[in-house]
Amino acid sequence: MATLRNRGVFRVSVCGQEELEHLSRDSSHYSLSTGILPSLGARSNRRVKLRRFIISPYDRRYRVWETFLVLLVIYTAWVSPFEFGFLRNPERSLAIADNVVNGFFAVDIFLTFFVAYLDKTTYLLVDNPKKIAWKYGSSWLALDIISTIPSELAQKISPKPLRSYGLFNMLRLWRLRRVSALFSRLEKDRNYNYFWIRCAKLICVTLFAVHCAACFYYLIAARYRDPAKTWIGAALGENFLEQSVWNRYVTSIYWSITTLTTVGYGDLHPVNIREMIFDIFYMFFNLGLTAYLIGNMTNLVVHGTSRTRRFRDTIQAASSFAQRNQLPPRLQDQMLAHLCLKFRTDSEGLQQQETLDSLPKAIRSSISHYLFYSLVDKVYLFHGVSNDLLFQLVSEMKAEYFPPKEDVILQNEAPTDFYILVSGAVDLLVLKNGGEQVVGEAKSGDLCGEIGVLCYRPQLFTVRTKRLCQLLRLNRTTFLNIVQANVGDGTIIMNNVLQHLKDLDDPIMQGVLLETENMLTRGRMDLPLNLCFATLRGDDSLLHQLLKRGLDCNESDNNGRTALHIAASKGSVNCVVLLQDYGADPNCKGILS
Repeated sequence: MATLRNRGVFRVSVCGQEELEHLSRDSSHYSLSTGILPSLGARSNRRVKLRRFIISPYDRRYRVWETFLVLLVIYTAWVSPFEFGFLRNPERSLAIADNVVNGFFAVDIFLTFFVAYLDKTTYLLVDNPKKIAWKYGSSWLALDIISTIPSELAQKISPKPLRSYGLFNMLRLWRLRRVSALFSRLEKDRNYNYFWIRCAKLICVTLFAVHCAACFYYLIAARYRDPAKTWIGAALGENFLEQSVWNRYVTSIYWSITTLTTVGYGDLHPVNIREMIFDIFYMFFNLGLTAYLIGNMTNLVVHGTSRTRRFRDTIQAASSFAQRNQLPPRLQDQMLAHLCLKFRTDSEGLQQQETLDSLPKAIRSSISHYLFYSLVDKVYLFHGVSNDLLFQLVSEMKAEYFPPKEDVILQNEAPTDFYILVSGAVDLLVLKNGGEQVVGEAKSGDLCGEIGVLCYRPQLFTVRTKRLCQLLRLNRTTFLNIVQANVGDGTIIMNNVLQHLKDLDDPIMQGVLLETENMLTRGRMDLPLNLCFATLRGDDSLLHQLLKRGLDCNESDNNGRTALHIAASKGSVNCVVLLQDYGADPNCKGILS
């Protein structure tokens, strides 16, 4: 049983197992955009606390910083093509704003060397500074540094043919990857409408393409030797360079959007060869983009987003069900949080239990042994049992994830399963005076629900997760079937349970202990027990029950002592007489049970 903080209940902790500090602790719902799922088993959590000065990518403050940088990226996406197309020399206000924005991205470059990254193979956070630096240096570092160089400096050091102001700024469009990542997160966040997020993404892509094409097309006209023989010269006159930037920009945007939507050329059209060449490539780009979106991209997007759409439909159906049946807010939150976590575990390549179930039993048992054995071996319930029993038990355990504030076990429900907590933490609650009261906490390595399963009584507590938890579930029927074939181990498990109940300085547990001992005496326990167990306890009633079942009166324990030897050494006269009545041989060396 887990820790009862206020009642002095004993807790077995797993050495080296610490809670995932970077997990979401939101009490209202589980968010898909934050948090990280621990991989299966105890071994995966050898190092979960990040090193000093290392930042988790799921830290809320770091997420705020990333969102702020996305706003700066939007500014960059507009100003970089504009400066390249419309400005020959730096504008003081834009130059200052550009350098301020570059300063923020320079800070982000420095900060990235202290941000842990997620290893896609092990799905663990890597906080080794050398590995972080190597990964960043071998991927984005060079482009990030180049994109932060001031335009004025880049213009001076560039070769003479490339000294056009704004040309170097186009490298800053590399930052647009942050916007793509933001939209990807928002599409999975149930707090935002999926339809409008997708529409906003498509609108942003369209506006960016129109803006870039307008800037490039104007650049061709502005740098042409004869202003009269340009598309904008024909529309605005030869002195179009003297007109306001606003008029020139709006005219360029008008041409770009009519060309992109293939509804133009009633008034604006290419005039010289350069413009015609650019139009040819722009129209090919539009044709290819449209065909790609309607054809291949349609299939890919539909396939890639079908799970997300089903998830959103499921969320909507669950919300409607909860509202239609007027479920309490806490139950609604639990429903939605569970569906969110199920989507998370079924997507992004995390179909761990499905992968295990698809494998042959021998391979599945070996994997379970590797992942879970070291944790299960330290649980108090299995102290002293055989390796064979542990191997069989871990092969039948199922790893399950539970989001924050979800009920794992309800008080007074039938004992069908018990759980071993791998990571995270849970609260133990009881109903008192019409309300719930927290009486304890369970952490990694603790058991939940085993008293109800082993003592065959309704569950004593409601077990509710405090944050994202991974638990190993073992079915009661499966557990008892395995133990039935290992009589000696069943005795050890029963001894561990009784000793555990004795160690608990708690009136409720003492009552459970007394009731369990009475059930033992009446022979109503489902665990297989031997004669040595009864004689060690001096329980002649239980011994009589076992002898009537036909157990061998000369069976012995692992030390070769028979039940008669144990009864004599304990001075249990009633047990000695009872064993002799059933034909126990005082000279027998014992038959190993």
